[in-house]
Amino acid sequence: MKRVLRHITSGLLLTLAAAGASGADILSVRDTITDPHIVYPYSFEADTHLMMQNWYMQNYTELARNEFTNNTPVYPTDEELTQRLLTMPTAIEMPFNSIVKSYINMYVDRRRNLVENMLGMSTYYMPIFEAALEQEGVPLELKYLPIIESALNPNAVSPVGATGLWQFMLPTARGLGMEINSLVDERRDPVTSSRMAARYLKQLYDIYGDWSLAIAAYNCGPGNVNKALRRAGEGGKKDFWEIYPYLPAETRGYVPGFIAANYAMTYYDKHNISPALARRPILTDSVMVKKRVHFQQIADVLDIPVEELRTLNPQYRQDIIPGDIKAYPLVLPSHQALCYVISEDSIIAHDAYKYNRRAVVEPSTGASRESDDGKYIITEEIKYHKVKKGDTFSSLARRYGVTAASIKSANGIKTLRRGRTIKIVTTKKTLKPVEQEVEETVEATEVETPVSEDVITTEVTAAPEECDDSENAETETIEDFTADINSESDDNEADSDDSASDNPVDNKIKSTFNSRKASTPEPAAKPAAKAEKPAAEKPAAKAEKPAAKNSGEAAPVYHKVKKGETFSKIARRYGTTVKKLQQLNGTDGSKINVGQRIRVK
Repeated sequence: MKRVLRHITSGLLLTLAAAGASGADILSVRDTITDPHIVYPYSFEADTHLMMQNWYMQNYTELARNEFTNNTPVYPTDEELTQRLLTMPTAIEMPFNSIVKSYINMYVDRRRNLVENMLGMSTYYMPIFEAALEQEGVPLELKYLPIIESALNPNAVSPVGATGLWQFMLPTARGLGMEINSLVDERRDPVTSSRMAARYLKQLYDIYGDWSLAIAAYNCGPGNVNKALRRAGEGGKKDFWEIYPYLPAETRGYVPGFIAANYAMTYYDKHNISPALARRPILTDSVMVKKRVHFQQIADVLDIPVEELRTLNPQYRQDIIPGDIKAYPLVLPSHQALCYVISEDSIIAHDAYKYNRRAVVEPSTGASRESDDGKYIITEEIKYHKVKKGDTFSSLARRYGVTAASIKSANGIKTLRRGRTIKIVTTKKTLKPVEQEVEETVEATEVETPVSEDVITTEVTAAPEECDDSENAETETIEDFTADINSESDDNEADSDDSASDNPVDNKIKSTFNSRKASTPEPAAKPAAKAEKPAAEKPAAKAEKPAAKNSGEAAPVYHKVKKGETFSKIARRYGTTVKKLQQLNGTDGSKINVGQRIRVK
C-alpha cells in the first residue's frame, strides 16, 4: 500500500538476469537469492518505548519477563529454520532463503522487544483479523500482514500517508468504500479496515492466482506487479520470486518480511522471547450511536478513561461520534455497553452546551452588559441606515436618539455620502430585575417525653446495578421529622421526576425515614408560614433550608443545581463567592452535576 522506492541497482539486475538466462531453476534462485539493497518496512522503525506508553499496553498487558530464565537470542541453523517454515500449517508457500533469514533475525534478535509488545497486543487484534479473513475465505496466515505494515498500531501513518493497521492509501481506501473525513477515518477502525483488507486481498488473488503476487500487489499496487510481470517476459506461471528483480525495492523485502513475521509470531518461544501477557481479558461489545456525542461526555457519565475509548475506537479522529448524521458503532468494555444504552440520554445531555453543534446562528445585533453599579442592564443594538438626500449627522442623531459624534466614531467618517449605508449604535438602559428568593423552613420540635418510632417509606428511582459498583444502597434517616408532610413530599416529587428522567430502568430502592411522635399529647410547634408567591411569577429555583436545632444557630441553606448553573452563577445569586461555596461543600474543584444539592449558606 505504501508507495515505495523504485531504484534497483544494475549489478543486481545483471546477476539475476544471468541466472535466469542460464536456465537456473526458479527454486534455486528462490532458495539462494541475496539482496543487500532491499528496504525494510516502515514498521521496523516503531519506537518500542512509545508503544509501552500505549493505554492498552499499560492497562491490559504485563511482560512475562520470568518465563525464560535465559533471555539471550538463539540462532538456529539454516536447516532448522527451513524445517520450521515447512511445518507451519499455512496455505501460502513460505520458502527459506538468505533474505527471509535476514528478516527472521531482525525480528527475533534486534527487534525482539517489538515482537514482545506485538504478541501482547495480538490477543486483542488477531481475533478481529481472523474473523474478517474467515468471512472472505482467504488464508488465516494473512493476519500477520499488519505486523509488517503497522506493528499493530491502528494510528500508524507512513511517510507517504498510508494509514491504519493495514496501511491503506487514501485512493485505495475510498475505492473500497471506506469513509474518510475530518471526523471519521475507517482506515483506523480495526474491524472495518480488516474486512476491507480481506476483501482486497481476495480480489488481488483472483487477478493473479498466486498469493505471493497478491501480497506483493497489496504492497506496491497491481500496476507495479503487472509491469514486473511484463519485464520478466512471457512463458510459464510466474510467482513473486521469478519477478523479484523487477519489483520496487521495498516490495522485494515485503514477502520475505511476511514470511518472517509468521515465523516470529509462531516460534517466538524458540528464541527466548517473552510475550506481553494479558493482565485481564479485554472483552468488548458494540452499541450503535444515533446521536452526536463526544468521548468526554461518555467518560464523565460512565466513568471510563478517555484513553480507553480512544484505544477501542481509533477511527474517531476528533473524539466525536457524529451519530446525528448516521448510526456509528461504539466499542465499549462488555460491562459498560448496557450502561451506555441505559444512560444514553444522560450522556447526550451532559455538558451539551460544550459539544452540541448549532443548527442556526443569527449574527449579533449588539451586546448587553451590566452598569458599573450593577443596577442597570445596558443593551447595545446595531442598526443600519442608508443615507438619503437631506440627511445630516444631526438629523440622524435626533432620529435614532444618539449623538452625531457617536455616528462618526462608529463609521470612521467625517462626512455623509448619499447612498452609503452607515452603522448606528443605540443603547438602552433598563433596571436590572431583582430576583426574589423563596425559602422554606421547617422548625424542629423538641419533645422531652419518650417517643415511639413510626417508619415511613418512599420509593425513589435508582441507577441500575450494572452501572453501580456499590453493593448495597444506603438508607437515609432523618431524626427529627415533625415538619409539614406536604411540603416535604413536594420536594420528593421534584427529585423523583429528575431522577426518573436520568434513569429509565425501573429499578427501585427504598429510603427509610424515621419520624418521632410524642407518646403523650402535646401541641407541636407549627411550621413557619411560607412566603406568598405571586400567581403569575414562579421562582427560578428553590433554596431548601433544613430545620435548626436551636434558635441561636443559623440553619444551613441548600440549593439544587439546575441545568446550565455553575458555582459562579450560584454564588452571584446568593451574594457569596465561589471560594466560600467550595469551602461549604468541601471541594476545591469547579465541577457540579445537575440535580446535586449544594450548601450555599
